[in-house]
Amino acid sequence: MWSAGGGFPSVLRFLLLLFLSINAEPAHLKRPFNNSIPAVLVFGDSTVDPGNNNYVKTPFKSNFPPYGRDFVNGVPTGRFSDGRLVTDFMGNNVCGDQRVRATLSGPKPNPLRTSSPEFPLLRRGVISVQRQLEYFKEYKAKLEAGIGKERTKTLISKAAFLVSAGTNDIVLNYFATPFRRQTYDIAGYQEFLLQHVKQFIQGLREEGAKLIGLVGLPPIGCLPIVITVTSGEAVGGRPCNDGLSSIALDYNRKLQILLEAMQNSSPGIIYYADIYKPVNDIIQRPSRYGEFSSFTDHRVFRAD
Repeated sequence: MWSAGGGFPSVLRFLLLLFLSINAEPAHLKRPFNNSIPAVLVFGDSTVDPGNNNYVKTPFKSNFPPYGRDFVNGVPTGRFSDGRLVTDFMGNNVCGDQRVRATLSGPKPNPLRTSSPEFPLLRRGVISVQRQLEYFKEYKAKLEAGIGKERTKTLISKAAFLVSAGTNDIVLNYFATPFRRQTYDIAGYQEFLLQHVKQFIQGLREEGAKLIGLVGLPPIGCLPIVITVTSGEAVGGRPCNDGLSSIALDYNRKLQILLEAMQNSSPGIIYYADIYKPVNDIIQRPSRYGEFSSFTDHRVFRAD
């Protein structure tokens, strides 16, 4: 199993490097395709959602300005970002797609075209892990109908599966609402999430996935919504919540133990991507990555 302490495989190295260079690459630049990986399939919460939340009942929306102001044509798409997500860049590098498409959006993508769909994962009581796996099975069935079972099997076995989830589950499902806290302490809730991760990975493997990457949690105590709610100050003196970030570190440690055990028990490759350290470094030492410039009454980070 790969972790941040080891060598970076090309796909996840690309993901992390892009995360560290947000908005640094002009949209017209093209990267060579990675022909050894025919598709990128993304599963996750709002951290990688390209717009599935537009089609489900949830109060958490991002299909209005200023979201999307740096996206293609400046159109908000449901991404919780002002531009493309890291997974959009990743799909472009691997498959040539400019953007990852939401599984629940518009007309369904042509299953004959190797693409980078995103499947909604844990989403605050809206879409369950089991339902999310069903979306993938439906996608796989369309591939089989279009290109045959053998070609589909080969494609799935060579595809890169990326899972980014857990942030919303801890910040929103556990701390923002009382229901989970009535049943679990934080350690018990972490184990609850890890069991779902385990079952989900097993489900992907049963469908033929061989290359699976899981992204750990970021320093969740530094999320703007967390700082706003817990700092008690609207402006200035807005420190990160170190207690919440320590919970993320503890979860990441347990996740790595789980993934190592799963890696040793069956074939295929499971990668662990440590996003905590690079994000924390950006937060603690932003001048290393670019400059802050004024935008209305906010501080906007711009990478050179």
